[in-house]
Amino acid sequence: MDFSDFHDALTALLEAVRHTLRTELTSVWLPIQLGLIGLAVIIAIGIAVAIRKRADLVTLTMGWPPYLRMIVRALVTYLAPIAFILVVMAIRAALRADVLNPRTYLLGVTISLTTAWVVINIAAGVIQNRFVNRVVTVIAWTIAALSILRLLDPVTASLDSPAVSLMVGGLRLSPLLLLKTTALLLITLWGANALGNFLDKRVQTFTDLTPSIQVLIAKLIRIALMILAVVIVLNSMGIDLSVLALFSGAVGVGLGFGLQKIVSNLVSGIILLADKSIKPGDVISVGDHFGRVGNMGARYTSVDTRDGREYLIPNEDFITQRVANWTYSSNLVRLSVKFNTTYDSDPRQVQAAAVTATQSIERVAKKPLPSCMLSAFGASALDFELWFWIVDPSAGVANVKSDVLLALWDTLDKQDAKIAKPGPARVIYELAPNGEPQAAKDDPDSPMPADAGKGPFAS
Repeated sequence: MDFSDFHDALTALLEAVRHTLRTELTSVWLPIQLGLIGLAVIIAIGIAVAIRKRADLVTLTMGWPPYLRMIVRALVTYLAPIAFILVVMAIRAALRADVLNPRTYLLGVTISLTTAWVVINIAAGVIQNRFVNRVVTVIAWTIAALSILRLLDPVTASLDSPAVSLMVGGLRLSPLLLLKTTALLLITLWGANALGNFLDKRVQTFTDLTPSIQVLIAKLIRIALMILAVVIVLNSMGIDLSVLALFSGAVGVGLGFGLQKIVSNLVSGIILLADKSIKPGDVISVGDHFGRVGNMGARYTSVDTRDGREYLIPNEDFITQRVANWTYSSNLVRLSVKFNTTYDSDPRQVQAAAVTATQSIERVAKKPLPSCMLSAFGASALDFELWFWIVDPSAGVANVKSDVLLALWDTLDKQDAKIAKPGPARVIYELAPNGEPQAAKDDPDSPMPADAGKGPFAS
C-alpha cells in the first residue's frame, strides 16, 4: 500500500498540535489562565451548594408542565458545570475589557468543552439504556472536542487515508467508515428498539387480538425494524450490499452451524405464537416444571412458579417435549383428592358429607358439581376419591387441595365418620398353656408364662 497520503496527513496533524502547544506553553498567560480556571471551579461549586441549600427547585416545579419540569431538573443536575461556564465567561470578559491584548485561548477552549459536555449529557438523557447513553455521549463529546481544538479535519483525513484502508471486493473499508457505521448502527438500533417498545404497547391495547397474536405481531415488528435500521445505515454509508454477498454468505453458513440451537429456539418461538398452543397467562407443565407462562421471548419462555422461581425454558422444548396446557381451551381444571374412613362409617353418608365440605370452599367451581366415589374396600378402611373443579389454576393447586382436605376433616368429624389411621391394624395373641389363643395382657411389663413360648414352632 502507498503510505504517502497517510504520512502527509499525520505530519499535518502533528504540526498543528505542535504549533498550538508551542504558542500556548511558552506564554506567561498559561499559568494565569490555569489559576483562573481553578478559581472558577471553587466559585462554581460554592454557587451550586448555596443554591441547593436555599431552594429546592425540584419541589418548586412540581406543578409545572412536564417539559419545563424536565428542563429544570436537568439544569439542577448540572448546576455546578453551568455555574462554572458562567464564571469563566465573566472572567474572560473582564480580562478582555481591562487588559490590553490578553491571551484567553485556554479559557475559550474550557468554555466550549464544558458547554459541549453539558449540552450532550442533557440531550443524551432521553436514552434510557445506560450503555448506549455512555457510548453516544463519549462519541459526541469526542467529535465536539476535536472540532473545538480544530483537529477534526486532520484526524478525519488520517482515518480515511488509503494507507490504513482495506479493500474487500470493490469496497474500501477505512477506520473512519467503520467508526461512522458503528456509531450510526448504535443510534439507529436504539431508535428501532425504542420504536418497537412503543408499538408493542400500542398492539397490547388491541383487545380483539389474542395474547399470542399480540406477542407475535410485536416480535415481527421489532425484527423488521432492526433489519430496516441495518439496511438504512449501510446504504447511507455508501456500502453496496451486493459487494458483501459472498462474505455474508460464508458468515451465514458458519453461523448456521454454530448457532443451530439459537435459530431453532427462534423458529420454535414463532411457531408457538402462530399456532397459539401456548400463550402468556396459560398454566402449563413441561418436564418437571409447572407454572404460569409469563414472557415469551425470541429464545426462551419464562414460566413463573408458585414458590417465586422463574424458569427460562428454551422454546425448542415446547416443540420436542410433551407439554400439558391446563388452560388451553378452558380455565376449568379437575382436581382429585383421596381419603379413607373406617369400616364402621356409612359410605353413603361419607359421600354426601364430602361433597358438602367441598362445596364450602370458595375456589371450588359450582358447576360441574363435586363428586365422591367409593373406589375400593381396603385392607383396613374404605377408600374414597373426591373430584372437584376449579377455574383459576394459576392461583395454585396444592393450596386448594389443602383447603378441601381440612374441610373434609371438619365435616367428617361432625358426621361421626372416622378417618382411618395409616397402615393396617394388627392384633397380637399369646398362646395359653392349653394351646388355646389368649389375648395379650395389657401390662407390657408383666412376666410371660413359662410355657408361653411353647408351640408348634418352638424349638
